Amino acid sequence: MPATLDPLPLPAGVRSRLVAGVNGLAMHVLEAGHEPPGRPAVLLLHGFPELAYSWRHVLPALAAAGYHAIAPDQRGYGRTTGWSADYDGDLRPFALLSLARDALALLHALGRTHVEAVVGHDFGSPVAAWCALTRPDVFRRVVLMSAPFGGPPALPFATADAPGAAPAPSPVQRVLDDLARLPRPRKHYQWYYSTRAADADMRDAPQGLSDFLRAYYHVKSADWAENRPHPLPGWSADALAQLPTYYVMDAACTMAETVAPHMPAPAAVAACTWLGAADLAVYAAEYARTGFQGGLQWYRCGTSGMFNPDMQLYAGAAITVPALYIAGACDWGIHQKPGDFEAMQTRACARFEGAHLVPGAGHWVQQEQPQAVNALLLAFLARRRAG
Repeated sequence: MPATLDPLPLPAGVRSRLVAGVNGLAMHVLEAGHEPPGRPAVLLLHGFPELAYSWRHVLPALAAAGYHAIAPDQRGYGRTTGWSADYDGDLRPFALLSLARDALALLHALGRTHVEAVVGHDFGSPVAAWCALTRPDVFRRVVLMSAPFGGPPALPFATADAPGAAPAPSPVQRVLDDLARLPRPRKHYQWYYSTRAADADMRDAPQGLSDFLRAYYHVKSADWAENRPHPLPGWSADALAQLPTYYVMDAACTMAETVAPHMPAPAAVAACTWLGAADLAVYAAEYARTGFQGGLQWYRCGTSGMFNPDMQLYAGAAITVPALYIAGACDWGIHQKPGDFEAMQTRACARFEGAHLVPGAGHWVQQEQPQAVNALLLAFLARRRAG
């Protein structure tokens, strides 16, 4: 670890180290239960805008249950180095299949042939899903948190008898255009995150980076009383406009401007038990140093669609290892992409073992309600041991 970086305020038994030679990265990893060697391993993959630090309450619980828990700062984040934040640079290293290869390379560097489970939260959830889909021999169980997995992108089907049919217009672009034409014009946050301006908008937020992050984490948590998620009727502008503005933003606003009105009052900040001042300071210091562009590159891979052809190799395939879903009951992420929550349970996961919506939690479920999450993870892992 570079001497200029302050040590992280980690729980007892959790260590921080750099693992070199990981798919071109020097990967920063938090570990617990690393001694004695040979314990069954669990890999934990964070989302945006988070870090390996978001698993600080989960790592010790897994270690206490006999597991070697491994949580990296993924490519583009935190104290992991070897990636480029150049907006005009190569996006392929940030594509989902490349990120799954990062996870595999980390395990190989650690001398691991497999893990008992890969657990992914937020944008870490699709990475975990692709790990399990492509290498079920290595990632032997999967836990998807907050972001449901609807399956790989489809290939055109049953087109042989209609060779002259014109290609259908992109339903995604049509909806984006319709959002912009609403009486209250809106834009989808993932396409905003794909703009050149998004990184600076957040890093140089008018309210300051720390207050921006406090408001952003607050408005997506169960602490914000307006988070009352429900299924949406479909992928249309009118349906998506039901989402809070941190998902479908007002067209003229940046993300910093979007969350600023929801900055919690000082009394609410003081009462927040799941994200104390010291925890927020970790996130603020790391993002002040790295910016957000590394994580935003992930969104650009998705919105551009440029890597869909690679993923279409798996069109129609399902995850075959046992799968579990966990989210906060107040998390709109369950329904932000209409149909994925249902597809995950019926098509995308062949051995789906349940969806658990945790009371008293929003999007940051493993930070807001760590005891409930730990109980669900350990019960899921125990079923494999018993089997």
